[in-house]
Amino acid sequence: MRIGILTGGGDVPGLNACIRSVVLNADDLGWSVTGFRRGWEGVMGIDPADPASVAAHSLSLDREAVRGIDRAGGTILHTSRTDPRTDAEGDRTGDVLRVLDALGIDAMITLGGDGTLRFSAHLAGQGAKVVSVPKTMDNDVFGTDYCIGFSTAVSRSVEAINALRTTVESHERIGVVELFGRRSGETALLAGFLAQVDRTVIAEVPVDLDRLLPLLAEDKASNPAGYAMCVVSEGASIAGEADAADMSRPATQRADARVGARIGDAIEARLGSGTVIQELAYLMRAGEPDAMDRMVGFAFGALAVQLLQRGEHGRMVALANGNYDHVPIDTLLHGTRAVDVGALYDAEAYRARLMRVEGMPMFLY
Repeated sequence: MRIGILTGGGDVPGLNACIRSVVLNADDLGWSVTGFRRGWEGVMGIDPADPASVAAHSLSLDREAVRGIDRAGGTILHTSRTDPRTDAEGDRTGDVLRVLDALGIDAMITLGGDGTLRFSAHLAGQGAKVVSVPKTMDNDVFGTDYCIGFSTAVSRSVEAINALRTTVESHERIGVVELFGRRSGETALLAGFLAQVDRTVIAEVPVDLDRLLPLLAEDKASNPAGYAMCVVSEGASIAGEADAADMSRPATQRADARVGARIGDAIEARLGSGTVIQELAYLMRAGEPDAMDRMVGFAFGALAVQLLQRGEHGRMVALANGNYDHVPIDTLLHGTRAVDVGALYDAEAYRARLMRVEGMPMFLY
């Protein structure tokens, strides 16, 4: 069997571990693996009759090609946010299927977030054999409790938040740290909780500045060190704002979506306090994966190959209640994943809360 593999959407740590796992497990079965560069964009860039285009957009992956890549962040295959259905030339699903057939690709393993996985489900609906692997540091793919990249993003965020405390304290200011998280506030919620910040603003609950600002003022006044810390999801909204940022647009098109800066402006104007505003942005997804994302990357890759070995496709690998599992590949189309506000968040105090721990999964979701 010949497997094709690609990565789409934003890069996250742990992708290379998954790629390596797929290649090693496929090799153990005597299968070959072809990697496509730059996600679906690479597949569409191939003319099967032109060897140069094949070489430019794909590569053979064997044990030597993936040696040591699990220790590196990003993706050796590079990535794009391309959806063949929305190409300037029209829907190119047919072109993708023709390329895969011409190259003798028997099955695809696709690593991606919402956009990549949606097209993967579409492709499976056209008869292609596809197994998808969820990755996103926002952890917002419906159908799985965990996505590759989430743990490292949280760990990286906690480290940065705690490092910023030295500057915020030295100047006796209020620190506002904005984290990625367009539709879901899970990353901000968990990072804020683990860093034990004073207040956390998540995407699911519009923030009332008339309530938040006095709380931050009290936090600062009651701290002997004279400072306070607040974490904000990039997808958070401010109650009463006339023009909320459009979080449906790709991150690269949202230069105006800086809710942390707007909260910081309000702090300075209404509280008279200096601020330190920091957008962690791409630093959250930079660098090598932590132990959790290496483990999940290895496990998801192995499971994807095992499913194909059993003749099962049209599936998305997943974690459910702490156990590795798999669900229909179109599961993510049938719901949304967000913070359980009632169970995990105090919307009046803008803080994570652990109402119940016994029996909860490790990540408290």
